[in-house]
Amino acid sequence: MYVPGQRTSSDSGLKFGNYVQRKHRPDYILPILALLLTVVGLIVLYAISPALSAQRNVAENYFINRQFIAVAASVIVFFIVAKVPLAAWQKLQAPLIVAAVIASAAVRLLGEQVNGAYRWIQIQGLSFQAAELIKFALLIWLASFLATQINNGKLASFKQTLLPLFYAFIVIGIIVAVVQSDLGSAAVMFAMMGVMAFVAGLPMKRIVIVAGAIAIAFILAVSSTPYRRQRLQTFFNPASDCQSTGYQTCQALIAVGSGGIFGLGLARSVQAYGYLPEAANDSIFAIFAEKFGFIGTTLLIALFVGLFTRIFRIAEKAPDDYTRLLVVGVLTWFSIQSMINIGAMIGVLPLKGITLPFISYGGTSLLFVSAALGLVFNVSRYTSFRVSKAKSERGHLHDGFTGRRGHGRTYRSAIARSS
Repeated sequence: MYVPGQRTSSDSGLKFGNYVQRKHRPDYILPILALLLTVVGLIVLYAISPALSAQRNVAENYFINRQFIAVAASVIVFFIVAKVPLAAWQKLQAPLIVAAVIASAAVRLLGEQVNGAYRWIQIQGLSFQAAELIKFALLIWLASFLATQINNGKLASFKQTLLPLFYAFIVIGIIVAVVQSDLGSAAVMFAMMGVMAFVAGLPMKRIVIVAGAIAIAFILAVSSTPYRRQRLQTFFNPASDCQSTGYQTCQALIAVGSGGIFGLGLARSVQAYGYLPEAANDSIFAIFAEKFGFIGTTLLIALFVGLFTRIFRIAEKAPDDYTRLLVVGVLTWFSIQSMINIGAMIGVLPLKGITLPFISYGGTSLLFVSAALGLVFNVSRYTSFRVSKAKSERGHLHDGFTGRRGHGRTYRSAIARSS
């Protein structure tokens, strides 16, 4: 754990060595971009809500009303996480891990099997996806663990660093990929582990070992499960069986192709009326492409790129290892999950049954991506510049850049609890 920072004589910053880390205005562009993406999701869901409601035999506004509630709850979660001191999350890692384990057990014991997978807990009409909580818990634990290993000079240790990472990898693989049968979420988590370890400065030999273990696990996961083998075969030739295993892929490609340049328009969707499975969840990008066409999808992807760019810039200027790793983990989570979802809808990746952040219908996903974004927003309060104590009164700025560890000076935590 990092040594807590000390307050300066004023409340304007925290003192470390010869520098004062000032607290300043956060990056407001970040939540604005996320809000725009959320609004896009609401618009698409509103347009297809009558079709979805007719299929489920529920009220016409059933889905959009539930999503509005999820959005409102997510906004509250975002502001709560953005206000909680970042160092406090290190103390919450154990309760989060315990909660993730309990939720994972509940999914298997109390959850319903849907399309061969146990991923959701259904309680009084509400559903909870345990994998989203696991992602958040993994993010907090891994950032804290790697930062502590860096601080203690043990990052390169096989026994004290690589073995715990390997055990975490095994546990996630068993719980998420095997028990919950959610290979898409497992892929996102493995990517988070790999990228965060790389940014932390884990020796390349160690990273190769981890990457090799991940590759072997994916080969075993795919080869040992018939429906995954079928999905892989369908990916290579989706038109070979459009009435069975390749049905969703074919319908997604039809939806994307039907949009053309400008799209069919909000009220003219065809695929949402029972043709494209999971139109509001996994397949919402295909529905968006059908409605808004190439121009619309280009603008949507530009919004995502803008969001990822803002997060990347915050990671570049994060004040210490812990906060930088938190932001890098969130960036990996959002970007990899988006690429998997969009890639599956346009036929360049196999189907994985994973949501599109901020866009897809579903309260659990929206709550946890909003919580993760709140962490990044919180970190952005302590980035941008460092002020030399000798020059602070004259307003001279000292820019700081931190990428992969070892490529720039590292500062101790500027956001830890004051002593």
